[in-house]
Amino acid sequence: MTYVLGKPSILLQGLDGHPQAAADSDYSGKRLFDFLAVLAVMPFLLVLIGVLACLVALDGANPFFLQRRVGRDGSVFQMIKLRTMVPDAQARLEEYLAANPSARVEWDLYQKLSHDPRITRIGRILRKTSLDELPQLFNVFSGDMSLVGPRPIMVEQAEIYPGRAYYRMRPGITGPWQVSDRNAVSFVERAKYDLLYLQRQSLLVDLGYIFRTFGAVCRMSGC
Repeated sequence: MTYVLGKPSILLQGLDGHPQAAADSDYSGKRLFDFLAVLAVMPFLLVLIGVLACLVALDGANPFFLQRRVGRDGSVFQMIKLRTMVPDAQARLEEYLAANPSARVEWDLYQKLSHDPRITRIGRILRKTSLDELPQLFNVFSGDMSLVGPRPIMVEQAEIYPGRAYYRMRPGITGPWQVSDRNAVSFVERAKYDLLYLQRQSLLVDLGYIFRTFGAVCRMSGC
């Protein structure tokens, strides 16, 4: 483990075997757009986040979930979400995978399960509508994430995640992978999405993904 700007970081290796930092590949004004957009919507969404947190907390556990994710340049940050899983999620996962070989194959390929036994009833609704992602606006405000970018990977997934494009951008709340058929996209395909977004990113592209995400959420929630 090394440090980038005072934060723990996954050590990136260049072709010569020496540590290598990724270049800042944000388009001009991307960080300013993120900052102003979060300031504009946060007063309204804080109320919604509070209501959802109360519903999640009905089972007696913390409604918020912090998880270490890998950001730009391999920096490690704490991503915040509304909790959608049971408190003993890791133990439940290991037990389920041990008893279901086909689920193990699915997990190894996608790092996701189409039928995940860890997810709570309210969690399924939050995930279907992507409302569990709302607290990540705080990550955007702090600069660890962007509104649009690659899906943030977990620290333990960094070694098996192919490609370098991911490390040149801030991960996003939404983006190419997030609006795709997510359960059917492998890590190799996700890396291709990352590279494509890196090559095409602009304010207009970001606005397109934001509107597509909003439309998808409305369709899934029935509004």
